[in-house]
Amino acid sequence: MSAKQPEAQITELDSGIRVVTEAVPSVRSVALGLWVRTGSRDEDPAQAGVSHFLEHLLFKGTKRHSAIEIAEIFDGMGASINAATSKESTQLHARLLDTHTEEAFDLLAEMFLAPTYPEVDSERQVVLEEIAMYEDEPSDKVHDVLDRAVFGAHPLGRRVIGEAEVISSIPVPEIDAYHRARYTAANIVVAAAGNLEHETIASLAERHLAPPTGNGSAPALEPPQTNGAHVGFQQKDTEQYHVTFGGPGIDRADERRFALAILDAVFGGSTSSRLFREIREKRGLAYAVGSYIQQFVDGGLIGVYVGTREDNVGEACEIIGSELAHLHAEGITDQELARAKEHVKGRMVMSSESTAARMGRLGKAVLFDTPLLTLDEMLTRVDEVSADDVADLADEFYAPEALSAAAIAPSEERFRAALAPVSESLADAA
Repeated sequence: MSAKQPEAQITELDSGIRVVTEAVPSVRSVALGLWVRTGSRDEDPAQAGVSHFLEHLLFKGTKRHSAIEIAEIFDGMGASINAATSKESTQLHARLLDTHTEEAFDLLAEMFLAPTYPEVDSERQVVLEEIAMYEDEPSDKVHDVLDRAVFGAHPLGRRVIGEAEVISSIPVPEIDAYHRARYTAANIVVAAAGNLEHETIASLAERHLAPPTGNGSAPALEPPQTNGAHVGFQQKDTEQYHVTFGGPGIDRADERRFALAILDAVFGGSTSSRLFREIREKRGLAYAVGSYIQQFVDGGLIGVYVGTREDNVGEACEIIGSELAHLHAEGITDQELARAKEHVKGRMVMSSESTAARMGRLGKAVLFDTPLLTLDEMLTRVDEVSADDVADLADEFYAPEALSAAAIAPSEERFRAALAPVSESLADAA
């Protein structure tokens, strides 16, 4: 299907830090990421949002450089720098000209391991504004309402962005203690893709990352426990009803993830999917509608979203219920299977042409100890998926009685009245 892809190289340093790279000689840039296996699920309720807040604070200054100087240095290298926090990881990453690899690594490492927290109070305000902005985006926030409905009080049920009362009050010593406890060698992965030599990246990691880190590892995680269908609701005077359905899914390493990607593409994850076609294209009931997958170390989530006006919410939910029934009764067609395979493979191939996406795939695989497959191996896994594989997943994870529901909307009564066509068990669910 394509030219042979370069293979990743992995080195574990004496400190326990792992370094993974993929050389792409055809480019003139490097995508470099420092990953740590800590995120919102590692927090207790009194720390809700500290991982995300800490990610912000990595940019605010070190002993050598102020926040302004950090920005100026990276701009002077022609680099773009950013960071991200999820439920299970935090990453600091940059894309840069290959000639600046050593200088960029040095500064990223200092930011990552030795922040000095010089502008904490101003950054508190920035994050509080981010939370306020998030509160005004029901199409985003509703997914966290669903997470709470599916996972309950488990840490996976909490939102990554955190809570305003924690961000506004958590003292610097607690933030620093969290950083020192989590950002340790055993939890850190260096990932890079682009015009590079593996030995150079490993040497930079040895020089700039090994000395400051400790030997601690992440504590054992409590697996999520789900207990039937639940309903989550937040009242808000919105123009649309933002409605989600979802339930437990599969973990990151599950071999069925390729079949699940195909099922998602058929059901709601593409513009030719059943939900997109029936709800948007045929009836015009929504602008945004679709399905999605989340995968964690020890579990996952499958989800469906639709945003629609009050007059349409009942019909939209009826169609979701009808399509779930068709999925179970009839499975998927050979044409849908073939089309979804090409859709999934196309996303894989096009992603592989981005050094940033390659770096992200490398980092996640090594950080979470999942098999690091080559592009050709992943394409083969997709081609091997059968219609029976997809049907088995639909029976296990898309059973209506297993789905929880959540919404942000003006009327809980109106929302609950629309749920029965999807699942009768939701009508009386708490």
